[in-house]
Amino acid sequence: MSPAPLPPTASSTRLLSLDALRGFDMCWILGLSTVVSQILNRAFPQSEAVTSITTQFKHVDWAGFRFYDLIFPLFLFLAGVSLAIALPRRVAREGRGATIRHLLARAAILVALGVIFSGGVKNGWDQIRWLGVLQRIGIASAAAGLLSLFLKTRGLTLAAATLLIGYFLLLRFVPVPGVGAGNFAEGMNLTNYLDSIWLPGRKYNGNHDPEGILSTLPAIATALIGLLAGKWITSDAVPFRKAAGLIAAGLLMLALGWSWHPFFPVIKKIWSSSFVLVAGGWSALLLGLFYFIVDVLGFRRGLAPFLWVGSNPIALYLASGFGFFRTISERLATTPPPPYDWLPSALTFALMLATARWLHKKQIFLKV
Repeated sequence: MSPAPLPPTASSTRLLSLDALRGFDMCWILGLSTVVSQILNRAFPQSEAVTSITTQFKHVDWAGFRFYDLIFPLFLFLAGVSLAIALPRRVAREGRGATIRHLLARAAILVALGVIFSGGVKNGWDQIRWLGVLQRIGIASAAAGLLSLFLKTRGLTLAAATLLIGYFLLLRFVPVPGVGAGNFAEGMNLTNYLDSIWLPGRKYNGNHDPEGILSTLPAIATALIGLLAGKWITSDAVPFRKAAGLIAAGLLMLALGWSWHPFFPVIKKIWSSSFVLVAGGWSALLLGLFYFIVDVLGFRRGLAPFLWVGSNPIALYLASGFGFFRTISERLATTPPPPYDWLPSALTFALMLATARWLHKKQIFLKV
């Protein structure tokens, strides 16, 4: 824990849009989706439109894409954007060697936090979940950061493309014992198979994990796409062109991802290459829109909660995952009968926002 620098001013080079979008992304996983779903379902219990909306706050079972499937890859994309901003400054200040050590240490810390977050060793060493959300963020962002220290923009683009095409070729042509090659169904694909024989400890989905071994490769591509977006948004191009470029790139990735879907389905649980492009497309679109609205037009009204949360995303994620806000909420209020049974979730979310606001006001950033 360390004091944060003074808040950025309008003339600061800090991208408020990045913090706002990160906070927007995290709010949904920190309880906003639950609150919105419960309120809408109580207000319009028979509405098909509401059902369509609330369905977007649930992951697809396997192939396909919903809004909630964007939350994790968007955060990893934004981690890549942050790398493009922070690493050149660190290299200039401390040198390449120290920057490499920092990336590796940060990855190790996130892996350790992820293991603890998933239960640690409470059920024995054979029940440790070695790979998970925080572990993926640590490993994928570190790999992207290391590549950025040795490759220029063209090399990073080639690296991302190689990872996506190579991953597709592996799953398409390497046979799975007893199944064959080119099967993308759950439990039948190469990614799940390798987890079942090589990934130790507890797997999230029985004998395989959505953040498993082989799917780490396309996750690195997600971080690289974010890093490339960060290099573009910090370039010397005029602001309007930056926003337009991000939006155009987002539309192109969406078109490529859905065009690939018939041949390599959009599947979050194996982080398929088409999923990377679809999620990357939406991520670039959102970043372009947030950048244009917040940093170009200077419109910031109503963004304060997102900025609070975006300043301490990992700390708030850990606190929420360990039940900190929910436990306090349960001590403060009982569960009311319908139609007010959404109030505990709203109180839990409000406690999270109050904590985020306090940390931001005290200029405390809990960073890894």
